Amino acid sequence: MSYKLFIPGPVEVSEKTYKAMTTPIFGHRSKDFVKLVEEVMPRLKQLFYTNDPVFLSTSSSWGVMEGAIRNVVKKGVLNCCNGAFSDKWFDVSKRCGKEAGALVAEWGKPVDPEALEKELSTNKYDAVTIIHNETSTGTMSDISALSEVLKKFPDVVSIVDTVSSFSALPIKKDELGIDVMVTGCQKALAIPPGLSFCSVSDKAMKRAETVEGRGYYFDFLEFKKFYDKNQTPSTPIISLIYALRSKLDDIFEEGVENRYARHLENNRIVRQWGYAHGFELFPEEKYGSVSLNCFKNNLDVDLPGLLDELKKRFAMVFNGGYGKIKGKTFRISNMGDETPETMKELLDNIDQILPAYIGKAKQA
Repeated sequence: MSYKLFIPGPVEVSEKTYKAMTTPIFGHRSKDFVKLVEEVMPRLKQLFYTNDPVFLSTSSSWGVMEGAIRNVVKKGVLNCCNGAFSDKWFDVSKRCGKEAGALVAEWGKPVDPEALEKELSTNKYDAVTIIHNETSTGTMSDISALSEVLKKFPDVVSIVDTVSSFSALPIKKDELGIDVMVTGCQKALAIPPGLSFCSVSDKAMKRAETVEGRGYYFDFLEFKKFYDKNQTPSTPIISLIYALRSKLDDIFEEGVENRYARHLENNRIVRQWGYAHGFELFPEEKYGSVSLNCFKNNLDVDLPGLLDELKKRFAMVFNGGYGKIKGKTFRISNMGDETPETMKELLDNIDQILPAYIGKAKQA
């Protein structure tokens, strides 16, 4: 059964994007592949707001997130933890054999700039990881404020996950001073999973040159060597790069500012719907994500029952919470190709069945 995705990723993929993936492939060492990369790279760098290289990785975002740890951490890495995925990054750092510390915030709270400055002042770390938009809780940290703190520590390499915020709002990498900016294709870009992107500053590249044990597949130096030839170190997922080319056409035809405004309006519609029903936002409103809304299940909705009925009757699905707040929250994505009209269609369909499930949640 096919159904429409309003989960926080992967998100719904358009027929146009799927069709682009059926374009016949060619050898990845051919002039044809070089031409394809030449077509996508300038516009991709525009979305990153960067003059730095953007590496194409055939992997989930976790591949380059782990790779960044292996490439730039020598002394120690501070992992800013405020949700399931940022907590996982701390675990990944330890599994990479790095000295790792955790700056812990309660789930639903943003990363605190003052706490970040205090931790970095210990001089124990030469790298820091931050998830801009913690998807598990729908919480968006103030990346501008955090970047101002990081500018006080020029020896610290910043690694920022923008997986669920990239292209939903402007994140100006060079202006912010982000050293390693990571994202994936399956969230706001609305491409099937399997392709990720990593833009790396000169500072981070110089750090990588001094770090042993970088491995091969995610070695920044290997990426850069092939980037300079408009190629990739290993066999790339060509079909998804075709999809990326198609999506970039869509984005720049719409206009990036129009795209950002559409995401904000989508998000506002869902948030106001939630408030009108008496749901509370899980994070403080000013830190709420613009690409999804995470609501508290304060009305004790039987979420599994509601989700099953929504899928059965309307072939649509949203998310019933993640990790330790599964069932206690629910998440509705508004990113990618969604419009105010498609968001209203989802919400109207939920409204037809929601009353039967309020107050019916099974107590743990």
